[in-house]
Amino acid sequence: MSQRVTNIVLTATIAIGLGVAGVATMAQASQRDKPVRVAIRDVKGTRIGTLAVVNKDGARTRVTVKVHHLAPGYHGFHIHAVGVCDPKSVDPATGLVSPFFSAGGHLDLAPGGHSHPAHSGDMPPLLVRKDGTGSASFITDRFRAAQLSDADGSAVIVHALPDNFANVPSRYAPNGPDEATLKTGDSGPRAACGAIKPIKASK
Repeated sequence: MSQRVTNIVLTATIAIGLGVAGVATMAQASQRDKPVRVAIRDVKGTRIGTLAVVNKDGARTRVTVKVHHLAPGYHGFHIHAVGVCDPKSVDPATGLVSPFFSAGGHLDLAPGGHSHPAHSGDMPPLLVRKDGTGSASFITDRFRAAQLSDADGSAVIVHALPDNFANVPSRYAPNGPDEATLKTGDSGPRAACGAIKPIKASK
């Protein structure tokens, strides 16, 4: 085989390889860009709602949530960092069962981290009506759908209490917000959880 023919064959082989790799990369990107839809379940495993996260454009994401059979009033509503919803998980700091503690703290994508309510996963409070139902839809630029399906996934948590967004003025508390307030906004126990699983890369 002449050198010229050999070069043509090698060029064609590389081009085909790059083409296949390109298709695989685009397929993975497309998969990661898919909307996130998960069921939200309470401690007993009963489905009490759904969450949908859909990318709108290059910077904005629409979040939609619908719930039922919850206590009326405001509930803290956040994306947590780990996609594991274990109702029997234990808080190692106390040794006590703490439902959905397995979901970790609030999602925070920023280098160096933030305090509440500036975490990436901090969202508007969820208002539940007297009949136990609630819904909300809003636009955020704090995360993309793909970022919720990273290596360890993430989870949506509905808390039992309202979120004060760490708004503790010095006139009410001389020392300002404490550590718990800066982490969670004093939203109380985790009442319900929906696990967002990692997306496995195509081989």
